[in-house]
Amino acid sequence: MLLALASFGASAATPPAIEGTVDRILIEKAARRMTLYTGDRRVRTYVISLGGGGLAAKARRGDRRTPEGDYRITGRNPNSRFHLSLRIGYPTPAQVAAARAKGIDPGGDIMIHGLPNGRGALAALYQGRDWTDGCIAVTDPEIEEVWKLVRDGARVRITP
Repeated sequence: MLLALASFGASAATPPAIEGTVDRILIEKAARRMTLYTGDRRVRTYVISLGGGGLAAKARRGDRRTPEGDYRITGRNPNSRFHLSLRIGYPTPAQVAAARAKGIDPGGDIMIHGLPNGRGALAALYQGRDWTDGCIAVTDPEIEEVWKLVRDGARVRITP
């Protein structure tokens, strides 16, 4: 599996420092698992929550599904309405073109993020449930760790 992987592309007010050693993220939707890699070395694995629209790939804005494909981390938001967020570069130009050909809006704003601000103490109520609008969610302490470890531009593969 690692051979296939090699080819793919604090608080919100005071975000943790960025160490940036992780260059790849594998998100396995069916397993509800996100694994961080530096090269071929597994760094951390997390249990995740996904979009509440089911396991099918994101098709359009508002379907509450998590996309599938190869992306990059394209930005960070320390002032997100969720406890820290890392932007995933969805949709790709090819996904935009495919959606336009169908006359639909592919959506956007797909993030890896923590819990809604002020709800960190309720993590047990969120874990094991798919509740996002298409994003990938972890607990607040976990997103702080992810924020520190993942470098900007890291590759992200989201699989079914």
